[in-house]
Amino acid sequence: MTSDSRVIVKVKRLTPEAQLPRYEHPGDSGADVVAVTDYTLQPMQWFAVPTGLSAEVPMGFELQIRPRSGLALKHGVTILNTPGTVDAGYRGEIKVILLNLGSVAFQINKGQKIAQLVVAPVAWGKFEEVDELSSSQRGNGGFGSTGITYVEAGNEQS
Repeated sequence: MTSDSRVIVKVKRLTPEAQLPRYEHPGDSGADVVAVTDYTLQPMQWFAVPTGLSAEVPMGFELQIRPRSGLALKHGVTILNTPGTVDAGYRGEIKVILLNLGSVAFQINKGQKIAQLVVAPVAWGKFEEVDELSSSQRGNGGFGSTGITYVEAGNEQS
């Protein structure tokens, strides 16, 4: 970390047109990343959009790949595995799995902002096997336990 408490993330350009992640405004939590290829994303189609970047994330941190709200609101385009994770040990190309939930094709263009990267701390758990768990008010109430109906494998539940 630097004297201003920012985490140093080393980034390598894999292609000449790749752009380093960039914060658009002071106080932003996400740094914008852009596409390095053109692609037409059909409705209900997803595609791993290359960014032309790889990164060295420090141990104890991850990069979270998050959707851009403007793409979601205006075009119905989001990230399939949101948030995506770039682990500290990964050195391959960062790709963004965009999903078009809209009703019309969405054109991705080189240099277009497609996602945000958020540097986040990681806590590791120590998983211990036990015979019993302590009780809680919620207990084993899961999907729909608060009275909201949901559908699981084609069966409506409440």
